[in-house]
Amino acid sequence: MGTRRKSRELTMQMLFQGDLGKQTPEQVTKLFWSSVTDVDEETRGFAEDLYRIATSRGTEIDALIEEHSQNWRLERMPVVDRNLLRSAIAEMLGFPKTPHAIVINESLEVARRYAAPESIHFLNGVLDAVARDLLKARLG
Repeated sequence: MGTRRKSRELTMQMLFQGDLGKQTPEQVTKLFWSSVTDVDEETRGFAEDLYRIATSRGTEIDALIEEHSQNWRLERMPVVDRNLLRSAIAEMLGFPKTPHAIVINESLEVARRYAAPESIHFLNGVLDAVARDLLKARLG
């Protein structure tokens, strides 16, 4: 598994932990990294960057998810799906030079490992819609 994919996976896990455990970002970071020891600095650094963006821009990210997930309320989505979306959108917002197609593909690869098989099409649809809107907004 590549460094970036591992970082994306770790980010989703941190978001999942905070979401399910109702923990603050500081609590999540402290507890999460105390149990994960076999990660190199580059992988950890990118995961922490994504997590920081996802938590600091959480309201904006959740609004994008709600807007583009037709007939789905955020709280009704499976926890894994919700946090995969948050992680991917955080990357789209925080690292605009990374092509959205790569972010989406990598997120779907993580989803294949953690999400239900029927979630893949849903995640792809929401992320594609968000990516198109973000691209439109950048182009003005």
